[in-house]
Amino acid sequence: MTYVEPRPATVRRGACHAVPHTDAAHWPGVAAPPSAARVRTAVTGAVVRRALDRLPLRARYADGTSVGRGGPLLEIRDPRAFHARIGAQGLIGFGESYMAGEWDAPDLVAPLTVLAAHAADLIPAPLQRLRGRWAQRQPHHRRNTPDNARANISRHYDLSNDLFTLFLDDTLTYSSALFRGFPAHWDLLTAAQHRKIDRLLDLARVGHGTRLLEIGTGWGELALRAAARGAHVTSLTLSGEQRDLALARIRDAGLADRVAVELCDYREARGSYDAVVSVEMIEAVGEEFWPVYFRTLDDRLAPGGRAALQAITMPHERMLASRDTHTWIQKYIFPGGLLPSVEAVERTVRDHTRLTVARRDRFGAHYAETLRLWRERFTERADEVAALGFDATFRRMWTLYLAYSEAGFRSGYLDVQQYLFAKEDPTR
Repeated sequence: MTYVEPRPATVRRGACHAVPHTDAAHWPGVAAPPSAARVRTAVTGAVVRRALDRLPLRARYADGTSVGRGGPLLEIRDPRAFHARIGAQGLIGFGESYMAGEWDAPDLVAPLTVLAAHAADLIPAPLQRLRGRWAQRQPHHRRNTPDNARANISRHYDLSNDLFTLFLDDTLTYSSALFRGFPAHWDLLTAAQHRKIDRLLDLARVGHGTRLLEIGTGWGELALRAAARGAHVTSLTLSGEQRDLALARIRDAGLADRVAVELCDYREARGSYDAVVSVEMIEAVGEEFWPVYFRTLDDRLAPGGRAALQAITMPHERMLASRDTHTWIQKYIFPGGLLPSVEAVERTVRDHTRLTVARRDRFGAHYAETLRLWRERFTERADEVAALGFDATFRRMWTLYLAYSEAGFRSGYLDVQQYLFAKEDPTR
């Protein structure tokens, strides 16, 4: 999608600032704002200014005027393009406007946290009721059918193992860590990732001889730690890049006899297991396939077995309001994805499986700190990212993705849960 050769730095001029060159061939949605009618752009501008003026931030426009109640600064460098994009594509336009350099912030997370905290009421109520008419719908070809799921996963996880290595810690764990205290420091991240993994393995009672199914391999750290306990692990992934590196790490650790990593959709899993673990996989499943996903956990789990799940969640009412909407995150970062709510997870488990929710623990603040550490490391290594062939537009996109996600957790709009599901043994 976005892997491009590095090129000499060039800029185009906006209203008052130089902004990065955007390769139109690779970034057709970013290279130029939509040709919106003046009236529509003006109306959007009035609505946006009014919304920003009610928030605890300061939005400063290119002409020097400001709106907002005071707080973190949001600099709108090219107001016409900014309003035209939002008027045409809503939050997709907001993200593309940042990628194009039309707005920025000295502390990107701070204004995004304010916006996330007010996500439910940013859009006026009358427009909220008309959401179905103006909001883009999710593309049909991004539904997570077995064929589409492979392409969706590949667009993110097969970008480059080298890219992820630059900003993840040595465990290559791409999910929330679990810290002992805050603020978190980079040199504590590996221990915090191990703490999170060990907690999931403990919940599922993974030990010597356990037959463990892992849905979503990542780069293999959970499988490695489970195998080191004496478990026999079958791990499933749809990412060829991840599988190759995970297998290499497993071989290097001398655990190849205990771990099998299969390029396999969760719906194709077979066999019976004492435990199932899945870390931040459900977010990529899609609402229509949640029942299938949880039935897979149920069907693969032996009676008396336990399943441990880590999941990012969002408020139920926001999930219902936005579940059919095509978002910036879906377009550029995780195609086909949708975050569930706690209510949706527990209702799906209740209505479609024989599993029971035995425990749920939330730790969203830990994810905010995890994302901060990743974002800071990504920023520090921007030159190395560029050397891999990722252009300035990609780097702004990835920075916004990490900051946007961090802001979601800092505001409480997003959370992360660890679930324990139990399957009763009818013979006992």
